Amino acid sequence: MGMIVRFPKFDYSDFKFYWSHNMAFSQDRNATAIIPSPVEPWLIKLLQEAAPLLPPSHTWLRDDTQKFIAQESQHFRQHRIFNKLIAESGFPRLAEMEAELAADLEEFSRTKSLKWRLAYADGFETLGAVSGMLWFEKSDEMIGGLDNAAIRLWKWHMAEEFEHREVCFQYFKAIYCRGLIGRIINGYFYRLYGLIFAIRHLRGFSSRAVAYMRQVEMERMSDDEKRQLRADIKTFERFNRRVFLKPLLANLLPWYDPGKKPVPRGLFNYLKKFEKDGEWSAGAKAA
Repeated sequence: MGMIVRFPKFDYSDFKFYWSHNMAFSQDRNATAIIPSPVEPWLIKLLQEAAPLLPPSHTWLRDDTQKFIAQESQHFRQHRIFNKLIAESGFPRLAEMEAELAADLEEFSRTKSLKWRLAYADGFETLGAVSGMLWFEKSDEMIGGLDNAAIRLWKWHMAEEFEHREVCFQYFKAIYCRGLIGRIINGYFYRLYGLIFAIRHLRGFSSRAVAYMRQVEMERMSDDEKRQLRADIKTFERFNRRVFLKPLLANLLPWYDPGKKPVPRGLFNYLKKFEKDGEWSAGAKAA
């Protein structure tokens, strides 16, 4: 897949809780940020467990796994920094929600089969690939003309999610979708089960986080700010239905293959800024 491990640098010195044109969009992304910190270390352990089961012919996937792990390691480390800033903005209970998700994942590791966990992982990664397209082709209404550390964090993260979109899918396919019956039962129906469960499970946490944020904000906002937030929520909900549903439904098709998704416009050019000596790379030379 030609993945690259990047080491980004983000300057949060001017951090603001609302960093987009739409307050509800910022809230939703800030809430969703509780997910990568526990999920991505869990994914790393999962692939390390599954790798010995790959067929000998899948040397390429073993090689991609190392880069996948390195990318995901950067994701959860960077999100932990971001999440600390969010919590310090007046939302201390977010850490409790994050810990609850981590506990769920540990429970899955103890009680669920490897097949179940890989299907869940593929479902989670499927959402990241969809989000990668949205951030680069459909997000102008929310962030057009803006540039700040939060936007850079999310665009870098979702771009890399798109870049390694095949890894969990190929693991599940290689181990559990052999033969005609395996391709039908596991490759389609069980994969869909994993996707639906991942959506319901993870969205449950982000929805709780959003509701908590809005409750806190409504208590400290002026009347004008409350009216604006209510209007932004309606706008964001319409935006989300318009831009997210159709790409997500494409993942339900029997012939779904994440490797065949077209690359979003400008995605890899954006990622170059985080590569060695790029302007947003931790290794960039000071001007």
